Amino acid sequence: MEVIVREDERIDDLQRNGYQIIQKKGGFCFGMDAVLLSGFANVKEGENAIDLGTGTGIIPILLEAKNKGQKYVGLEIQEDMVEMACRSVVLNHLENKVSIIQGDIRGAGKQFGLATFDVVTSNPPYISDAHGLKNPDLPKAIARHEVLCKLEDVAREAAGLLKPGGHLFMVHRPQRLIEIITTLKQFNLEPKRMKMVHPFLNRDANMVLIEAVRGGKSMMKVEAPIIVYKAPGVYSEEIYEIYGY
Repeated sequence: MEVIVREDERIDDLQRNGYQIIQKKGGFCFGMDAVLLSGFANVKEGENAIDLGTGTGIIPILLEAKNKGQKYVGLEIQEDMVEMACRSVVLNHLENKVSIIQGDIRGAGKQFGLATFDVVTSNPPYISDAHGLKNPDLPKAIARHEVLCKLEDVAREAAGLLKPGGHLFMVHRPQRLIEIITTLKQFNLEPKRMKMVHPFLNRDANMVLIEAVRGGKSMMKVEAPIIVYKAPGVYSEEIYEIYGY
């Protein structure tokens, strides 16, 4: 089946299993945060995973490439993004493993049913709607600002979707860490694992990766940080490994 790629789109190589992804040339494209999350998350054999706010579908596709889970679902509210992500699924012949479905994160529990997934992943909007300038490009604004979805929505719906003992994997910003932990615990999601991401060894962290367990006991492991660049323009060995170069 031939997959349509439009004039304003491009195909990018994901460096994993020969997989590729369709993206808008001037639109919202996946970033390093999505790739790092796909490397941080773990979907065991036979497990089902859902990515909340999947955008281009990058996280379900990369998770399928890196794990032995049974089924991967991407939930996205924007119809045009859903259509494009579905074409990427077909492009990689993953129709039996990956599904992209249109829907609102805020109603995910009702849409899919409670306690139906072993793993939830999310790369949610980082910027509180009350702070920062919104991007005039709506898809980018939705991805970066809490326009249609807030941190509380992600935590609440993840808790509902997860089976008891299920795992949430999320990437966010360190400056909201206290709020993140408080919100997760509010919905019985116990933070168990955390890893900071630093652009350089001597620079402050600009991302945080968090794993939480529904109904888990209180104890969190803070892992060694990820250093993105070992020199300007030169990725660290860990980044090359995560990307699959």
